[in-house]
Amino acid sequence: MAVSISAVVLLAVLVFVLIRSGGLKAAHAIVCILLDFYLASSSIAPTISQVTTNVVNLIGGIKF
Repeated sequence: MAVSISAVVLLAVLVFVLIRSGGLKAAHAIVCILLDFYLASSSIAPTISQVTTNVVNLIGGIKF
C-alpha cells in the first residue's frame, strides 16, 4: 500500500510540473487519468501492479 501511495504522489507531482511547464496540457492530463482508471479495472491491472512492485524492489535493493 505504501508503494502505491508513494507512486501516486510522485506521478501527481510529475503531472503538475509538466502542466506548469507547458509540456502537458490539462486535456492531456485528463486523458491520462481516464486511461489510468480503465487500466485499473482491466484484467492487466494485477500484472502492472506486480511489475511496479518488482521495479521498486529492484531500485530499493541497489547499494551505492
